[in-house]
Amino acid sequence: MTVFETGDLAAASYLSNFLGLAVAAVLLLLGSTWVDKSLRIPVTLCALALLAAAAASFEGRLALAASGKIPVLYHYAGWIISLPLLVLALWFLAGRAGQQSVGLFWRLVIVSVLMVFARYLGEAGYMHATLAFLIGLVFWLYILGELYFGRMDEAVRLSTDELLRRGYFWLRLIVTVGWAIYPLGNFITSFGGYQDDGALSIAYNVADLLNIAIFGAALLATAILSGADGKNA
Repeated sequence: MTVFETGDLAAASYLSNFLGLAVAAVLLLLGSTWVDKSLRIPVTLCALALLAAAAASFEGRLALAASGKIPVLYHYAGWIISLPLLVLALWFLAGRAGQQSVGLFWRLVIVSVLMVFARYLGEAGYMHATLAFLIGLVFWLYILGELYFGRMDEAVRLSTDELLRRGYFWLRLIVTVGWAIYPLGNFITSFGGYQDDGALSIAYNVADLLNIAIFGAALLATAILSGADGKNA
């Protein structure tokens, strides 16, 4: 009986993550032609996020095979592109319910990029770990504040589109619960002195598949159902 080591499972998780994200990206690119024109942008943004995360996972697997070390850098390379794109997809989705400001658009871009970048600086040792963790946490909480109490939430809440409100609820829940793995992992490595032997990367890969692929699939379903409901109304 063959016993797999953690490193083997980590390599397999990178491959599984790459394949799952790539397939989901193709599905969303095809799905962008199935939805109402006003919802094509958020679906396409999710597809681009999936492609970025898939590329990072593929490169991470290559780096792991070449060096034998867990390449946490590639996770951050994927997140700094994919997570802001998912936030912007929610901005465009909320824009269907009510016009959103350009200022909010740029705040979400900057905050979501800095959220990932600050965590990386702390984990890589370029910034004090406590400061980097707190900055990343504050930026994540700011995004949640906009999603729950800002203009996006107000526009969706006042919308007459029940399917849009339901889809926004579940997408926001993914950002709330699913994204918690990222500051948690950052906390474990920065304050717990944990050296990733592959277990954390496996958790990150599973989380990416759920947080990005399922997010994209849920948004696509919302776009299809909401668009169909709008045509039938």
